[in-house]
Amino acid sequence: MIARKSFFIDTTKCTGCRGCQAACKQWNQNPATKTRQQGMYQNPPDLSTATFKLVRFSSGTGPSGDPEWYFFPDQCRHCIYPPCKMAADEKAPGSVILDVQTRAVIYDPAVKVSPEAFKAIRAICPFDIPRYDEKSGRMAKCTMCVDRVSEGMLPACVKTCPTGAMQFGDRGTIRKMAEERLDEVRKIYGRASLVVPEAVRVIFLLKDYPEKYYEYAATEDVRGITRKTALKQLLHPFAAVEEWIG
Repeated sequence: MIARKSFFIDTTKCTGCRGCQAACKQWNQNPATKTRQQGMYQNPPDLSTATFKLVRFSSGTGPSGDPEWYFFPDQCRHCIYPPCKMAADEKAPGSVILDVQTRAVIYDPAVKVSPEAFKAIRAICPFDIPRYDEKSGRMAKCTMCVDRVSEGMLPACVKTCPTGAMQFGDRGTIRKMAEERLDEVRKIYGRASLVVPEAVRVIFLLKDYPEKYYEYAATEDVRGITRKTALKQLLHPFAAVEEWIG
């Protein structure tokens, strides 16, 4: 039986400690990112082929009118029907695959991608996730820690989170957990919402408008990527379509 997985990230419990960010880098043995002080706590400034997880910091005025911090642990959303795979199947075949068990969206490091193909792949991602190394010609991003998950372990970021802001498990269980938590949070924060839970495997709970967190925290574009449109866009033999179902 296929054990499709999902994350639930409750930003109301996130303290911006960046433990998940450090754990991700450590587990994946990614090098440190050269950076500089930018007058803000967020560091490095963006995702990269060496930074798969990044806690984004934003501040503003909350619903009560008081100053508020908005922490957003950014990562690949592992879309149910990933647009990046649709583009890659045409522009760079084999570079984007779906893990058979978890349905994680994986960028195959063994497949080189041309700069032109990468531009098309990144442009179609509604969350601006794909990153590219020009020297190696390879793409990289969050892998859902499929190497850990396949051994019965939690993803490194989830295992490390000290506040319980991050949860991981079978998709049905996670969806129910997210919906129940949303009901609780809405009693305090009327603007609270789940970010397109029907379309992604990394479900974020936000207490305020998405744009207060980050430009790509949420998007309406991904809502159009339904089962029907996904199958229509695939230009593959029928046998290959089975990879996308579920």
